[in-house]
Amino acid sequence: MARFARRVRKRMGLTQVEFARRIDVSHETIRNWEQGKRGPTGAARTLLRILDKAPEIALRVLG
Repeated sequence: MARFARRVRKRMGLTQVEFARRIDVSHETIRNWEQGKRGPTGAARTLLRILDKAPEIALRVLG
């Protein structure tokens, strides 16, 4: 899932800070997730936020 978050963020052309603001999570959450430090539960919550806040890009990345 960390690769997914990174790919969505890069497709959107955002830094980690900008991406965190866009999906309403802390910058540390995105940084930790991209580094593989978030557990499955935290990653799942963040994934849902990404799908909610940027569905068109998330679906293209998944697609």
